[in-house]
Amino acid sequence: MIVRLGKVLVVFALVATLGAHWALLQTVAWTTMLASNLQSTSFHEAMSMTFDGNHPCPLCKAIAAAKKSEHKNQITFEKQKLDFPPVQGELILLAPSQIEIASQNLFAESLLPKPPVPPPRSA
Repeated sequence: MIVRLGKVLVVFALVATLGAHWALLQTVAWTTMLASNLQSTSFHEAMSMTFDGNHPCPLCKAIAAAKKSEHKNQITFEKQKLDFPPVQGELILLAPSQIEIASQNLFAESLLPKPPVPPPRSA
């Protein structure tokens, strides 16, 4: 029971973090607007009045204001430029004169330790 409650709380936290609650509230607002517009106008007019953006309901206005204030509350971080002290003298890069290739056997079987040999059995 406690594990299920923890999972539900994690889902709610993710929904709130991602902002899906605004989409859910906006869906509720559009549904109520469409239902109220259908009582007085035709379906085509009700759809256009609901989704054109020129006739927002009070819930749509509240959602827009809350979204705008949420963006203002976010913390902004300033980027810092890393300054390194200048190097004294000249920096010279030299290519290696010879490349030594290891003459070892690099197969995985050679890297594993060999199992001990069992003592001979007496017959």
